[in-house]
Amino acid sequence: MNHNMLVDHLPKTVEIEGAEYEIESNFRTYILFEMMMQDPELSDDEKARQGLELVYPEIPENLEAAVDELLWFYACGKRWREKRAGTVEGAEEVQRIYSFEHDDDYIYSAFLTQYHIDLQDIEYLHWWKFKALMRTLSSELEFSKIMGYRSIDIDASMTKEQRDFYRRKKELYALPLPADEEEKVDAIAEALMNGGDLTGLL
Repeated sequence: MNHNMLVDHLPKTVEIEGAEYEIESNFRTYILFEMMMQDPELSDDEKARQGLELVYPEIPENLEAAVDELLWFYACGKRWREKRAGTVEGAEEVQRIYSFEHDDDYIYSAFLTQYHIDLQDIEYLHWWKFKALMRTLSSELEFSKIMGYRSIDIDASMTKEQRDFYRRKKELYALPLPADEEEKVDAIAEALMNGGDLTGLL
């Protein structure tokens, strides 16, 4: 069952085999998690182990279920496996890609400008709240414009000047990452699942 941010308390635990496990919920933890999952210097083994250690104060014995619940929490209450199978109704559109590592100053400024939230000063903000705020940033902000440049399709309907402009912007703001949000989540999931073999990981 999906959580409704207007009527449900946001979770700080996950349920595995009938037991409740505490899971980190602060936005900084999942920014670190995402950056770790995108670190090319870490092997998939290291990503899976360090990812579980980062978010679980006590790591569940059932590692496959622990990974599933971590992905569910990271995806703000959506099931990765179901989404991949196309069974989630009303799944949100693929988001324009961003990088917490490369866009940190733009994201910081966007939150300060629109919400008057200083991400340096705030001690705690639930990850799901952070993501909801990030999804609704104004299109007038520089960060939103940059995501727009990254995601725009350059086609023959544009003038030559428009095509040249958007090509320059795409080159200027290009990221060494997957082309969209869904690919990013897939890559994170694959690293965490460690090819489906989690035995002996911890």
